[in-house]
Amino acid sequence: MAAAAAVAAADTVRLPDPAMVVLVGASGSGKSTWARERFRAAEIVSSDELRGIAGSGPNDLDASDDAFALLEQIVDARLGRRLTTVVDTLGLDPVRRARWLQVARAAGLPAVAVVLATSPVMCKRRNSDRDRPVPAPVLAGQLKRAAQVAAELAGEGWDEVIEVVSAAQPQQPPAAPAAETNRDGFEIILQISRFPWGDDPARWLTEIALAADQAGFAGIALMDHLIQIPQVGRAWEPIPEPWVTLGLLAGLDTGLRLGTLVSPITFRPPGITAKAIGTLSALTGGRAFLGIGAGWWEREHQAFGLPFPAPAERLDALAAAIETIRALTAKGTKAFNGKRVTLPETTCYPRGDVEIIVGGGGERRTLRIAAELADGCNVPSDLATVDRKIEVLRRHCAEVGRDPAEVAVTVLDLPVIGSDRDDTWARVEKLRGRTPAATFAARHHAGTVTEHRARYAELAARGVRTVFLSLPDLADADDVSRLAALTQPF
Repeated sequence: MAAAAAVAAADTVRLPDPAMVVLVGASGSGKSTWARERFRAAEIVSSDELRGIAGSGPNDLDASDDAFALLEQIVDARLGRRLTTVVDTLGLDPVRRARWLQVARAAGLPAVAVVLATSPVMCKRRNSDRDRPVPAPVLAGQLKRAAQVAAELAGEGWDEVIEVVSAAQPQQPPAAPAAETNRDGFEIILQISRFPWGDDPARWLTEIALAADQAGFAGIALMDHLIQIPQVGRAWEPIPEPWVTLGLLAGLDTGLRLGTLVSPITFRPPGITAKAIGTLSALTGGRAFLGIGAGWWEREHQAFGLPFPAPAERLDALAAAIETIRALTAKGTKAFNGKRVTLPETTCYPRGDVEIIVGGGGERRTLRIAAELADGCNVPSDLATVDRKIEVLRRHCAEVGRDPAEVAVTVLDLPVIGSDRDDTWARVEKLRGRTPAATFAARHHAGTVTEHRARYAELAARGVRTVFLSLPDLADADDVSRLAALTQPF
C-alpha cells in the first residue's frame, strides 16, 4: 500500500507504533534528518553511527561489515521485544530488506518503508557540503538504484510504503485524521485515581481542580474505592471517600462538572447515593453526575465488612439502584412503584437532574442495563473495543425500544502523555514496572499531546461523547496544566 508521493501526504500519515520502519534513499536524501524529527535516538539504528562505534568514525568504510553485524543484532533484539525500530541505512539492498521484513513479521509488527525521494540535485548538493563526501560515481550509482526501488517495494509485501518528496525543511507532526469532528458535544473529564497529596490534602485537591478548570477540562471524576487498587498504587496509599471530597471541590469557583467514576452499588444503599448526588447537584448548580457500577473487588468488601454477592445478584442490584435513584431525584414526593423497586414516598431534598453513567462493558447484562436505564455507558478506550461495545449497545437499545442517541458513549482512558517522544518513553520506563515496555506503551496509548488529540478525534468520530482521562503518573497541578492543548477544539 503506497501513500501519495508528496510531503503533505507523508505528514498526514500516522505511522503505526510500535513498528519496524526502514528508510530508503541515496546519500544526502535526508533519511537521518527525517528520522530524528520523529523518533527517539534510541529507536534509530544507523549504519553510519555503528561505523563510528565499530570503527574510527561514521565514514570508516572498513568497519562496514562489523557495523552491519551490529545493526542486524540490534534490529533482531528490538523487534523481538516489539519495540519501534527505525533502520537508517541506504535501504537499497533487497536481500537486507527481505530479512528485516521477515523479522518484523515474526515479531508480529507492522513493517513500513519510507522512501526519501529527494531530487538528485539536492542529494549532490548536500553530499558536496559533507566533510567526507561520497565519491561522485558511488552517489550516481545510488541515485540510479534508488529510482528503481519504488517498483520493488510494491511487490515485497510492506504494510505501508510512504514516499517523501523532500526532507529539506522540518515537517510538522502528523495531523489528526480526516475523520475528526468539530468537537461539538465532545468533552474531556479528568478522572483522579491516585492522590499523592503529601501533608496538605485539601491544598493538593484544590490546586488540581483549579488547574483542570484553567486547562479546559470539562469536569473532575473521582475513583470510588475503599482501598487503593493494585492497578493504580499500593494499598496503603490514600484513596479518599469521594462524596466528602467532591463537597470540597464543589466549594471552589470553577465551572467543572463533578462526580464519581465508578461508585459500586455495594458500598452504599441507593437511597443514600441519591441523597449525596442530589446534594452535590444543588451545591454545583446542576453540574453533578454519577458513575455507577456493580463493583468488582472482593478484598475491599471483606476488609470493610460489606457483603459481596455473586455477579448476577450485583447486576440485579445495579438496575434496582438506578431505578431508586431516578425515583428519588425526580420531581414530587409521591409513592413509587417501579419494575424492580417500590417506595412509599420519594421525599428527597435537595434534588436535581443527575446524569447516570453505567461503568463496565459486560455485553449481556451491563450494557443492557445502560441501554434501558442510564444516560450513558463507560467502556475502555481502545478503538476496537469501542466499536464492538457501540454495536452491542445499539442492539440492546433496539431491543428495549430506546433511541441509541439517548445513551452517551463514554470511555475511560489511561494514557501516558509526554511532551515529545523522548519524554513519553521516559515516562513509560518509569511506570512500566515488570511489564515489557512495548506492551505497557500500547496498553496506555503512550504518545504526545498531538498523537492523543488525533486518537480522541477518532473516538469522537465514532460517537464517543466523553473521555474520562486518568493519568497514571499524576503528581501535581503541573501534570494537569501541561495538557491544556489536549482540551482545545480539534
